Amino acid sequence: MQLQWWLDEAFGLARGLTELAASTLARKRRELEQDLDAILKAPATCDLAQALQARMRRARDQLLTFVAFPGQVDVTNNACERDLRPAVIQRKVTNGYRAMWATRGEADVRTVVATAALRTKATPFATLLATITA
Repeated sequence: MQLQWWLDEAFGLARGLTELAASTLARKRRELEQDLDAILKAPATCDLAQALQARMRRARDQLLTFVAFPGQVDVTNNACERDLRPAVIQRKVTNGYRAMWATRGEADVRTVVATAALRTKATPFATLLATITA
């Protein structure tokens, strides 16, 4: 129950992150870190809870990274997961690649298309056409 409260507090902070002063962010981060210390030190009787505590201990220094870089680092990695999804589906459908050059080729194409989409909002076809004809 404490962990759920802590996560609610962390995500609540993330929602108003860019509107808070640096001193307020620092104070709230210290408070969250202290609360997390208590959660991680609490005795857990359930194997699942112990495993979760261990995992959080290992990632402890990364859990509040979004506070150190307001507006630059997202609270979750959902965007990264969504970006990886097409490659994962392609790999599962085709049972992977037999040659390393094919793997690298697809990675290169995906990188060019994703970078162009960030910078110019171009369609994948237009990006590939411009890359090939340049």
